[in-house]
Amino acid sequence: MKEFRYYDAVSTLLLDKEKCIGCSLCTEVCPHHVLEMHNTKAEIVDFNACMECGACVTNCPSGALTVNPGVG
Repeated sequence: MKEFRYYDAVSTLLLDKEKCIGCSLCTEVCPHHVLEMHNTKAEIVDFNACMECGACVTNCPSGALTVNPGVG
């Protein structure tokens, strides 16, 4: 979703790949396709498209994702 942006480099989205269990729920619920699965782990592929909605964090069973909505 390269055409949709807020401000570059302000999102607070963080991914701890060590905690990622590869369930892919984050990729399914992200409305802006910020995350993709690569080699059985999630990866942030479009950081600046993150609107900090928290859908990925809410659905991550391993706590691998964090975001502080409203900061970025």
